[in-house]
Amino acid sequence: MLKKICLVIALSWLCASASRAQDNAAALRLEQAIELAQKNYPAIRAARAAQQAAEANVELTRVNLTLPRTELLVQENRSSRNNVFGVLLPQSTLPSISGPDLGERTARSTWGSAAGLLVSWEPFDFGLRQSQINLAQATSKQAKAQAELSEFEITLAAADAFLAAVSAEQAVRVTRANLDRQATFIQAVKALADNQLRPGSDVTRVTVEVITAKNQFIQAEQQAALARIALSEWIGQPGDLKNLDHGPLLEFTPTPTPVENKTLGAHPLAMAQTAALDVVRARQATLDKSFYPKFNWQSAVFGRGTGARLDGTFRESRGFYPDTFNYATGFTMTWNVSDWFKLKAQRKVERFNLEAEQARYDQVVNTLKAQEARAKTMIETARQIAANTPAQVNAASETLKLAKVRYEHGLTNITEIADAQRALAQAEIDEAVARLNVWRALLQAAKLNGDLKPFLDQFAAVQAEHRK
Repeated sequence: MLKKICLVIALSWLCASASRAQDNAAALRLEQAIELAQKNYPAIRAARAAQQAAEANVELTRVNLTLPRTELLVQENRSSRNNVFGVLLPQSTLPSISGPDLGERTARSTWGSAAGLLVSWEPFDFGLRQSQINLAQATSKQAKAQAELSEFEITLAAADAFLAAVSAEQAVRVTRANLDRQATFIQAVKALADNQLRPGSDVTRVTVEVITAKNQFIQAEQQAALARIALSEWIGQPGDLKNLDHGPLLEFTPTPTPVENKTLGAHPLAMAQTAALDVVRARQATLDKSFYPKFNWQSAVFGRGTGARLDGTFRESRGFYPDTFNYATGFTMTWNVSDWFKLKAQRKVERFNLEAEQARYDQVVNTLKAQEARAKTMIETARQIAANTPAQVNAASETLKLAKVRYEHGLTNITEIADAQRALAQAEIDEAVARLNVWRALLQAAKLNGDLKPFLDQFAAVQAEHRK
């Protein structure tokens, strides 16, 4: 019997250990949240797809502009052969008829056929083709910069959401501990009231504090659930995450790294705006090359067949296939002079577009410079608060102990106890989130520096120290 009991206890312990190991393995870590956000978040995938489309468009533009245009035509028709002399203005409705006016009209029809090959090539274009390729390349670089900016911002948002979720969990832990203290204290107050050592109104007052603590705990659980849901959205797995592995975030206060932003132009936000400026300049260059005349070298081989004859008779067998062939080669020059007015208006539009994008770039620089001062202030303030909170908790805890002793000896009232318990709960919350606020300040510094790697390297170093 004893062996069976020992066996059951051992199996229960192994199952519990396996369950705890499974929970720890399934717990989401900070670095995993960042990797999942980079992999799953739809906006990142959309930005990468847009970048790939822009890169493919560069090759499409190059092919369309550099290869000769080759057109092949094969036609078979049946029509009448009535023709008239005179001019017909260019249009796309009436079919053209070749041949002389035979002076008679007939409703008879015959077969006609045609086949031909036309090759057109623009040997020189005064730089227009290259400017259009440059525009496609500038658009591709802009899409790449936007993709990098989206990935950077979403990665930061996922990391901040993880820290916010851990902070919300600590609020749950503290409010639960406060609720437990209130529940224990109300039992002591009831015992004193039952022995007529304290008035019954104290029980009522403590009951109010217990209910308030319970409501605070419920609200903290709600905020923690919402924070986990927000985190799950950023990592591309919507739902309520159950386990978070906070690692060293609560045990170690990181050493603040200096905020450096010496090269504002290397920040993803500045690079994206620079790319937008380059696109406008590329459009301006294309407009500058667009007013020149266009020269085309054209060569054609073609043949036609018809069943109609000059004497007015018809010969059906001749119309099924081309039997009369020709070839031609030569240069053509076209110049749409009226484009000058349209291009002038377009240049004016692009000039204002350039001014607008330049102003946006200046705004980005101003914002980054202002964020530098904010980041330094946030880091220093968070570090000082993290250093002060342990003493705050100790003082609040000691105050509560002394207040309880005074209350038990009838030297104070229940109000002092309630105030001391609220002060301790607030001090514990401040301590719980103080170290997290240092990490969040460092994350904001990483956002300013435009690079998350130093933040992750520091986190990995602290985590390695934590595991020793």
